[in-house]
Order: sequence, then structure tokens, then C-alpha cells
Amino acid sequence: MRTFSGPAEAGRDVPRAGRYVLALIALAIALPLLAYAQEGRGALGPIGALGQEVKRPPMPTGPPPRLPDGTIDLGDGIWVGGGPVNDIAQGLKKGETLPLLQSARALMDERATRPTDDPHLWCLPMGVPRSTPYPFRFVQNYTHKKPTHLFILHEGNIHSYRQIFMDGRKHPQELDPTWFGHSIGWYDKDTLVIDTVGYNDKFWFDRKGTPHTERLHTIERWTRINRGTLVNEVTIDDPGAFSRPFTVTFNARLSPPSDDILENICQENNQFGVAGGHANPFGK
Repeated sequence: MRTFSGPAEAGRDVPRAGRYVLALIALAIALPLLAYAQEGRGALGPIGALGQEVKRPPMPTGPPPRLPDGTIDLGDGIWVGGGPVNDIAQGLKKGETLPLLQSARALMDERATRPTDDPHLWCLPMGVPRSTPYPFRFVQNYTHKKPTHLFILHEGNIHSYRQIFMDGRKHPQELDPTWFGHSIGWYDKDTLVIDTVGYNDKFWFDRKGTPHTERLHTIERWTRINRGTLVNEVTIDDPGAFSRPFTVTFNARLSPPSDDILENICQENNQFGVAGGHANPFGK
């Protein structure tokens, strides 16, 4: 168990009131670091919180469950992870860098000066493939025939969902740009493939402000390699922001059976915006 504390020797010659001040300062420094570490580690390890750790049971490693027709079952539990939080570049292969165009890099540098403009901090959708520390679940209308729709339900940020059409349709010729785009899906053997276009350019890929344009096209390949691990390999193609397509890979972990998606209304508990003294850049 890791704990965070200041140097023991430093407080010996400081009056009691001064030590209280030092303790408060140390706590103010430690809490953001802990929050950053918690979200950065995602779901693949213990979660640090105030010097403590949440103990999780061992991740199941047996074969993944299947539906009666033999299709891999993604909906028998809830998942955490599967996408970037702090930096989408963490999903690149070792030695690779994001092929940002100069205009996209300039926009990213500008966003770095105003991180509070991240739409996700204002209870707006996270887009694709961004993730949160909150769980999500796959739901499909599977009965006696192949599913026609699949949904991904997110607990955060606004209790939102994605709709994936599994009935063989194509993307419409004309699309109104949206946060999650227009998604069609199919199975390639044991891998769920989701092809999405029609995004708006509002969401950030990560906390660093990695941008995209409305020309964004993503292809996700979700593969349940065992009962407890789901791999999401995402190919990102956006000629408006990147010089070439690239692929990022992230893992999601199956949560214990006792966990479930809870109601999470971001606006009710958001202490970031007006309560934090910030002006809403999307309220203009």
C-alpha cells in the first residue's frame, strides 16, 4: 500500500499550527496527483485513493462466453477502460507519434493554454474513442435471430449511449454531425467491428486536447481475448487533422459481478463550471 506524506524531519521544528498548514498544503498537492493517477491507471490495476487501494478479485482468464449461435457475448457484464483518458498517444505502438498536421498541432497547443474548455468537463459527451473511469455495457436485441441494433451504455459523462446498426445498412449519403457519429457494425469472426462517420468536431480525444475535424472516420475492433479482457483496436482516419491514418489500442477490464451501472447525472454534481469560477465556452 502506498501512502503520500511529507518528509518526517521537516515538521519537528515547526509549531503545531504551522504543521497543520503544511499538512493542508501537502493534501492539496496530493489529491490532484492521486486523482490523475487513479484515472491514468484505468481499470487494469488497483485504484489509489488517499493512500488506500481498492482490492479487486483476480481478473477471470477463462474462455469468453458465447451466445447460442456461437457469437462472442460482450454483454454478460460491465467493462471499464477501452479508450484514452489523458493522452490518446498512449495507445500507439512504442516509438510511434501522432501524425498531426501543423494546423492540428497549433490548435492542440492553443487548447493547452485553456484546458478548462474541454467539453467533457462541462458534462458534454466524450466522443470516440475516449473513455472514462466509469463503467459501460454492451446491449443488443438478440433473440431468435441476428441482432439488428447494438447499444453501448455509458455511466459517465451524461448517462449517454451509442447506437450501432447491425442490420447491414450503409452510412447515409448526408449526415448531420453528432458527438458519437453514425455507426454500423458487424462481426469479423470473434471481433466486433464498428465503422463510424458523421462526427462533429467538438469533442477532444483526450485531456491534452488532441483535435479532429468533421472528416473523422473511425473503425473500432473489439476483441474479447478471454473472459476478463476486452481489447479495443481503433483506426483513426482524419485527413483534416492527421497526415495519415493511425491505430491506437486500449484494454478494458471486466468488472466484478457485484458491480453495475449507476445513475450518474453529471449536471447535478458538476463542481467544475460556475461553482469553480469558470465561464462556459459553450454557453455563448
